[in-house]
Amino acid sequence: MMKRREFITLIGGGVSAWPLAARAQRPGKLPTIGFLGADATVWSSWTAAFVARLRELGWIEGRTVAIEYRWSQGRQERVAEIAAARTLSIEVAPAEIRRAEDIGPTIEAVKAKAEALYVVVGALIGAYRTRIITSALGARLPTLFSNREQVQAGGLMSYGPSVPDMFHRTADLVDKILRGAKPGDIPVEQPTRFELVINLTTAKALGLEIPPTLLAVADEVIE
Repeated sequence: MMKRREFITLIGGGVSAWPLAARAQRPGKLPTIGFLGADATVWSSWTAAFVARLRELGWIEGRTVAIEYRWSQGRQERVAEIAAARTLSIEVAPAEIRRAEDIGPTIEAVKAKAEALYVVVGALIGAYRTRIITSALGARLPTLFSNREQVQAGGLMSYGPSVPDMFHRTADLVDKILRGAKPGDIPVEQPTRFELVINLTTAKALGLEIPPTLLAVADEVIE
């Protein structure tokens, strides 16, 4: 089963927060999900949907899983104060990559103290994803992304909106504009389809065993 040390490193062009993280289950304790958001009242319908979907998947709040909510109340400076990391003895270590030459030294610098890399996708990151994934594999570091394309290229795991689905929906909005709708009258939409993708080939190369329960809920498993 995947293990975690005290450090998780986030790589990207700039990182402000990792909104959702789950810690490994400890003996005698429920697995705990840390949920970081802006406002409890505004987010109530979204968190309700989140809890409802967990229940459908067999995770019942208070019985099989615990959820710890933290709210910034719209103040960005409070994020560092209220985040799932210090109280869990986990240190999040942001590492910025601003040019291709930063990739190798950055991964070398973090491999001694991190056991996983969450890679924030950006223009430069996308252009050099193969170098990042290869360097991380060489350093024995699992990589986590927000879209499946990075996992298909060799990353370990991704969870995020379906990019093809978003482009498909974008075409619908463009169609409305071409037929006379005013762009300002079209409401902003949030993604509705999210995907969990796991690369078992990469997991085996890293010597990791992915729990069957996680594989069972994955949208795609690459072998």
